[in-house]
Amino acid sequence: MLGYVTIGVSDMDKAKAFYTPIAEALGGTTLFGFPRIQFFGKSMAEATFAVCTPFDGQPNHPGNGTMLALRCESRGQVDELHNMALQLGATCDGPPGERMPQFYGAYVRDPDGNKVCFHILG
Repeated sequence: MLGYVTIGVSDMDKAKAFYTPIAEALGGTTLFGFPRIQFFGKSMAEATFAVCTPFDGQPNHPGNGTMLALRCESRGQVDELHNMALQLGATCDGPPGERMPQFYGAYVRDPDGNKVCFHILG
């Protein structure tokens, strides 16, 4: 059902440097891009996410209540990606832990303030 999600960024090079290793750790890659947008994922046949500078030329800003959630394969991978994101310049917005039965997640704010969750169900 989901096609793709985009989040706004202020510096495309900085955003690609942040999201490329995260996508790779999840088994994905940089799929394709143009000067103002870059898509990440496993293939164009699956849901993807993109970072982009806003089309209208106005400054980007994170949406209140907007979040990119990236599914992991294990609790260990949630922990590893949370740590990787912090090393890449993110700030912690909730350390790894069980949030509810059968949901383990960790939250960061990327260098532009966008909220990102790494999680596993089950």
